[in-house]
This record gives sequence, C-alpha cells and structure tokens, in this order.
Amino acid sequence: MENEKFAELEKKVRVLIDEYQVLKRRNVDLEMVLKQKEGELAEANGRSRELMEEKDAVREKVDSLLHLLHEIPS
Repeated sequence: MENEKFAELEKKVRVLIDEYQVLKRRNVDLEMVLKQKEGELAEANGRSRELMEEKDAVREKVDSLLHLLHEIPS
C-alpha cells in the first residue's frame, strides 16, 4: 500500500518535472523571439525617424521654393 502511494507520488513528481522542463525551454525560446522582435522594432523606429527627418527636410525645401515663387513679380 505504501509503495503504491510512493510510486504514484513519484510518477506525479516526474510528470511535473517534465512539464517544468518543457515550459522552461519554451520560455527560453520566447525570450529569444522577444529579443529579436525588440531589435526589429528598434530598427523600424530608427528607420521611421530617418524618414520623418527626410520628409521634414523636403518640406522645408518645398516651402522655400514656394516662398521664392511668391516673391516673383507678376
């Protein structure tokens, strides 16, 4: 009777250990994916900043040209 209880308890502990190991590996995998996505996001944010700066520079040039055109006497 006691041996059966210990055997059952041992089986449950082994199952828990197996599940823990699976979850631990999954956690490591998810951490790697998260780091990759964080890198991609940082890269996208940098590119977005560059594009906004470029857009602002183009807008300034266009505004400058429009101002020059308005100064031309008709």
